[in-house]
Amino acid sequence: MTDLSQIKEHMEVIGADGVHVGTVDHMDGDRIKLTKKDSGEGSHEGHHHYISQGLIATVEGDQVRLSANADVAVTFEEEEAGS
Repeated sequence: MTDLSQIKEHMEVIGADGVHVGTVDHMDGDRIKLTKKDSGEGSHEGHHHYISQGLIATVEGDQVRLSANADVAVTFEEEEAGS
Protein backbone atom coordinates (compact mmCIF):
# COMPACT_ATOMS: atom_id res chain seq x y z
CA MET A 1 0.00 0.00 0.00
CA THR A 2 1.20 3.50 -0.83
CA ASP A 3 2.25 5.85 1.96
CA LEU A 4 -0.32 8.61 1.50
CA SER A 5 1.80 11.06 3.51
CA GLN A 6 4.12 11.24 0.47
CA ILE A 7 1.37 12.86 -1.60
CA LYS A 8 1.63 16.64 -1.52
CA GLU A 9 -0.22 19.64 -2.97
CA HIS A 10 0.50 20.40 -6.65
CA MET A 11 1.85 16.92 -7.49
CA GLU A 12 0.86 15.68 -10.93
CA VAL A 13 -1.45 12.66 -11.10
CA ILE A 14 -0.80 10.48 -14.15
CA GLY A 15 -2.30 7.29 -15.43
CA ALA A 16 -0.36 4.06 -15.92
CA ASP A 17 -0.06 5.13 -19.58
CA GLY A 18 1.74 8.37 -18.59
CA VAL A 19 -1.21 10.62 -19.47
CA HIS A 20 -2.02 13.57 -17.18
CA VAL A 21 -5.15 12.97 -15.05
CA GLY A 22 -4.99 15.97 -12.74
CA THR A 23 -3.13 17.93 -10.09
CA VAL A 24 -3.34 17.24 -6.36
CA ASP A 25 -5.26 19.90 -4.42
CA HIS A 26 -4.86 17.95 -1.18
CA MET A 27 -5.52 14.60 0.46
CA ASP A 28 -9.06 14.16 1.76
CA GLY A 29 -8.97 11.10 3.98
CA ASP A 30 -7.92 8.22 1.71
CA ARG A 31 -8.69 10.08 -1.52
CA ILE A 32 -6.78 12.57 -3.64
CA LYS A 33 -8.77 15.74 -4.22
CA LEU A 34 -7.85 17.19 -7.61
CA THR A 35 -7.73 20.91 -8.32
CA LYS A 36 -10.77 22.49 -9.95
CA LYS A 37 -8.70 23.46 -12.99
CA ASP A 38 -8.62 19.74 -13.84
CA SER A 39 -12.37 19.38 -13.42
CA GLY A 40 -13.25 19.17 -17.09
CA GLU A 41 -15.95 20.95 -18.98
CA GLY A 42 -19.72 21.05 -19.19
CA SER A 43 -21.46 19.39 -16.23
CA HIS A 44 -18.07 18.56 -14.68
CA GLU A 45 -16.80 22.15 -14.70
CA GLY A 46 -16.30 23.70 -11.28
CA HIS A 47 -16.46 20.42 -9.38
CA HIS A 48 -13.66 18.88 -7.41
CA HIS A 49 -12.84 15.35 -8.49
CA TYR A 50 -11.41 12.65 -6.27
CA ILE A 51 -9.18 9.66 -6.93
CA SER A 52 -9.52 6.71 -4.57
CA GLN A 53 -6.47 5.37 -2.75
CA GLY A 54 -7.12 2.03 -4.46
CA LEU A 55 -6.04 3.48 -7.82
CA ILE A 56 -2.68 4.80 -6.56
CA ALA A 57 0.19 2.60 -7.76
CA THR A 58 3.26 4.62 -6.72
CA VAL A 59 4.48 8.05 -5.71
CA GLU A 60 7.65 8.96 -7.61
CA GLY A 61 9.26 12.36 -7.24
CA ASP A 62 6.54 14.93 -7.90
CA GLN A 63 4.15 12.48 -9.58
CA VAL A 64 1.41 10.17 -8.36
CA ARG A 65 1.16 7.26 -10.78
CA LEU A 66 -2.12 5.37 -10.97
CA SER A 67 -2.59 1.66 -11.61
CA ALA A 68 -5.11 2.37 -14.40
CA ASN A 69 -4.67 4.22 -17.68
CA ALA A 70 -5.86 7.83 -17.59
CA ASP A 71 -8.98 7.22 -19.69
CA VAL A 72 -10.05 4.43 -17.33
CA ALA A 73 -9.06 6.26 -14.11
CA VAL A 74 -11.31 9.21 -14.89
CA THR A 75 -14.31 6.87 -15.06
CA PHE A 76 -13.60 5.92 -11.42
CA GLU A 77 -13.24 9.53 -10.24
CA GLU A 78 -15.72 10.63 -7.65
CA GLU A 79 -17.10 14.10 -7.92
CA GLU A 80 -18.45 16.59 -5.43
CA ALA A 81 -20.31 19.71 -6.47
CA GLY A 82 -19.94 23.07 -4.84
CA SER A 83 -16.88 22.48 -2.70
